[in-house]
Amino acid sequence: MNSRKVKNQYQETIRTLSDRIVAAQAPIRILDAVKWDDDVKQGFLNGEGKALPTVDRAYYEQRPLGFDPDEVKAEFQSIEREVTRHLGQFSPVGQIMRRMCREYRMVVRMLQARGTRDFGLISQELYGAATDAFHAGDPTLADLGMMMSDYLNNIDKRSDLKDEPKTLTAKEAAPMLQQRLNAVFGEDEGTIRVFESDGIVADAAAGADYIKIRADAMFNERDIRALEVHEGLVHVGTTLNGQNQPICTFLSKGPPSSTVTQEGLAILMEVIAFTSYPSRLRKLTNRTRAIHMAEEGADFLDVFRFYEEQGYSLEDGYQNASRVFRGSTPSQLPFTKDLSYLKGFILIYNYIQLAVRKGKVEQIPLLFCGKTTLEDMRILSQLVEEGLVAPPKYLPPQFQDLNALSAWMCFSNFLNHLSLDRIEADYANII
Repeated sequence: MNSRKVKNQYQETIRTLSDRIVAAQAPIRILDAVKWDDDVKQGFLNGEGKALPTVDRAYYEQRPLGFDPDEVKAEFQSIEREVTRHLGQFSPVGQIMRRMCREYRMVVRMLQARGTRDFGLISQELYGAATDAFHAGDPTLADLGMMMSDYLNNIDKRSDLKDEPKTLTAKEAAPMLQQRLNAVFGEDEGTIRVFESDGIVADAAAGADYIKIRADAMFNERDIRALEVHEGLVHVGTTLNGQNQPICTFLSKGPPSSTVTQEGLAILMEVIAFTSYPSRLRKLTNRTRAIHMAEEGADFLDVFRFYEEQGYSLEDGYQNASRVFRGSTPSQLPFTKDLSYLKGFILIYNYIQLAVRKGKVEQIPLLFCGKTTLEDMRILSQLVEEGLVAPPKYLPPQFQDLNALSAWMCFSNFLNHLSLDRIEADYANII
């Protein structure tokens, strides 16, 4: 048997197993399975925020998942066995696929546990907890949330940093965002669709080839630019890059571990594209603080009052507090997915710094080759060399220019060695 035929068989095997993973995860819709319906919201609003929302274990039992969880778990178990049998125990691409299978089984277990304490515990395994440290002795995510809140408080009352008025309706914002995305992606992909939707919690949400904008949300022009880079360049761009993979098709779909990478990239892009702003960062730090409160025993009303103290209206306070407890109940452990934003930003930023420091800048764009997970980057680099993974077709301009990115990170690496406390003392007479 010649080597070309062996190679083709190897690639076909990977593609077949990869396609099985994509097919097996298709019915799993985490956010749809955990969200609370409008009746819960209306009941809370009618009670003027005085009573806990009426959500318990029975509430979720009346909302079936839309698939047989035992069958889906069995399929992922079968795929995992087949990966080992056909690719071997130590195959690099097999390691990624086996981890994905285990992670998806854990996702199904989490969804089966909706409305119980186990839901929150499994959520912490998948997305992390606010008390997790980046390294031994380092600040935790909860510490980061408090530190950033303190920084934001120092600039909060500056009139020149106030948000631009949100005067654009979803109906007005959608075509503006559509025009910007057409300029980025062109129309050869069938055009990325932007449309209004009533069924989402966030202001916007990205799918494979579309971005939904919440019909009752209001926007300004900065928001449109942020949506372009966050939802468009990162979430839609990585999906398209994953769909363009000829062999490792699993990169078109992301388990929770890839969510951390995705949201970290999205927030980093907002920062380096100069589309972020203090109240946007406040929203992210509030989410981290709210999750930490719930982990420490706060219930829905405690978190809702926290948002009231931050100046949120009754409805907006409910909206934000419900993100924390969706999938759970109003008095149990939280759904920790929203930690992914700040956690992912720190992890991605550190990764890029180290890649520059070690002279491995060619690995950085591979973050965009699909729904990647940070721990797989060395393997992905190897798979690109082997021709099993295609480099990203769609890449934000900031990551196309590795010269500028490297220069920035060289300075950043140096600045990390300076003591801000010492600098503050030295600059006391000039600031």
